[in-house]
Amino acid sequence: MRVLEKLAKLCAILAGVLLTTITLITCVSLIGRNLFGATLAGDFELTGVAAGAAIALFMPWCQLRRGNIIVDFFTAKASERTNAGLDRAGALLLAAMMALLAWRATLGGLNAYDTNSGTMMLGFPEWVVYAAMVPPLVLTAVIGLAQSVRGFTVEGVTE
Repeated sequence: MRVLEKLAKLCAILAGVLLTTITLITCVSLIGRNLFGATLAGDFELTGVAAGAAIALFMPWCQLRRGNIIVDFFTAKASERTNAGLDRAGALLLAAMMALLAWRATLGGLNAYDTNSGTMMLGFPEWVVYAAMVPPLVLTAVIGLAQSVRGFTVEGVTE
């Protein structure tokens, strides 16, 4: 799990850098628009592209730290063993869902590459976004699978 944690942390840092960069681009565009009457062409496209990639990059860290929403209304009075079993089953389902998303994103990226698909204003190649999303989706699936098998411990802290 230590390797998975380091990879998840790297993904989260990359997502933070990506969002910080896109925030700065947006600020430059807004300042340029309001003060000088000029804007950065395609800033809206870049924001959308970066947000999609950043969401995928944050997912491994979120799963590792059990940051997903858990509704325990029906299981609040269940035994600790039952809750642990349900948590493991949920992690397995999440792993399957992330694997499915990674597979479909791979196919989408290959299709975007084959068709030379790009954004409307900048022509930014869409396959790049898919390529940025697939590794963190696979990592999230691996983390979920590991949690379903081993349980939920991170750095010696059992939750």
